Formats: sequence, structure tokens, C-alpha cells
Amino acid sequence: MELPPRATLFDFHGVSMTRYFTDNWDNVQNFKARPDDILIATYPKAGKELADQLPTTPRLIKTHLPVQFVPKSFWEQNCRIVYVARNAKDNAVSYFHFDRMNNCQPEPGDWSTFLQNFMEGKMVFGSWYDHVNGWWEKKQTHSKIHYMFYEDLIEDSGREIDRLCSFLCLSPSAEEKERVITGVMFDNMKQNKMANYSTVHIMDHKVSPFMRKGKVGDWKNHFTVTQNEQFDEDYWQKMKNPTLKFRTEV
Repeated sequence: MELPPRATLFDFHGVSMTRYFTDNWDNVQNFKARPDDILIATYPKAGKELADQLPTTPRLIKTHLPVQFVPKSFWEQNCRIVYVARNAKDNAVSYFHFDRMNNCQPEPGDWSTFLQNFMEGKMVFGSWYDHVNGWWEKKQTHSKIHYMFYEDLIEDSGREIDRLCSFLCLSPSAEEKERVITGVMFDNMKQNKMANYSTVHIMDHKVSPFMRKGKVGDWKNHFTVTQNEQFDEDYWQKMKNPTLKFRTEV
């Protein structure tokens, strides 16, 4: 089967996007949320698949949209929102390998080129910095946002599931909780065809699997010393909010 040409980035209301996500924009913005909907939001490759395993009965709606692009009906209906954030270095590495294997994404180039583009926000769905900061700031004024960190989920999934269930007003049985904890284990999700996208033909799993490692700290296998120093300097210039802190190791 012939694959479509690689997408190209363009500026869309101040955010780098591709037409794959914007051609149907009116329908996106006019989406009618229900009061009991749960929105799961992440920057690409930040852990959405972990949140997908939640034991919920209302509609679960998933998005990578920055906060300013979320359809207004979610705010009007006062929906509960779960945001999952991942540290920038591991997020960049995961996004790089995702772009290598996903033929709907723009051509990533080599690692050095990709990392520079990541730092400049030339990514589908825009800047990582704007994304995580935008949702963090929204959390201060919208009480129904539960902001989670990928690293915390990896460190102690049981603790984080308890916190999430409390936010969602869920009371799972011990058996249900154990089933979720088992389900969110990365190696189990990697084997789950409902989570690993192995049947999606536009993704070339021979280049890189959709679910690659899921480790915290894998960035150390990709960043050179110079790249790490440059990234750190750029990071501290852009991460102005002292209350939003990430861990690059667990």
C-alpha cells in the first residue's frame, strides 16, 4: 500500500500544526462535550496510553491540543480533565522516534536537527514548554484539572491511580485496581494491540515500535554532553514558573 507524503508544518494561530489535524477544525471546535465526559490531554508522546487504562464508565476523550485550542464546551460543561506531562528530555527522545516511524508526521531529520526543532517549538502541537505551562496555568483557575507526571506513574503507579480515582470519584475494588496496575505496566501495554498501534499501516514498526521503552532517563542515551548543556540553558530560560517541576530521573 502506497503511503501518503510526509506532512509539513505550518503556523496555526501561533502553534505549529499539520493539516491532518486542522482541516476539520470547525467540527473540532464545535464538539459538544457532556458534563460527565473525561478529557485526557497530553503533549505527544507524554503518556496518554497510560491514562487510557483508567477504569471509567463515562466517555473518555483524548487530545494533544494545547489548552487554548480545547473546544469551549469542555469548559462550559465543567468537565473533568486529566493532563499527563513528561519531562522535556525524555519527551523529545520519544517524539523523535515516533516521527521516524509515523509517516503522517513531518520528516524528523537526524537527532541533532530534531532536538533543535523541539527546542524551538517546531513540532506538531507546538512547543512542549507552552503546552505544559499552559495547562499548568489553567489548573490554577479550573478546579477540575488533575495534573499528573509520567515519572510519578512510573515510580509508583498504585499511588497515582489512587490519587486519580479520588479525583474522578471512583471507588474501584482491589481486583479492579490490581487489573489497572497490571494493565499500565509498559511491557504489558507494549504487547497490547489496543495500545501498541501495531495494526496501523502508516506506522513503520520496523523503524521503531510505537511503544519503544517507556523509561525515565533514556535521554542519556541520546543527548551528547554539548546538547545537554545547550538544552539545559534553553530550558531554564523558558521554564519561568518555579512551581512546575519535572524529574529527569526516578
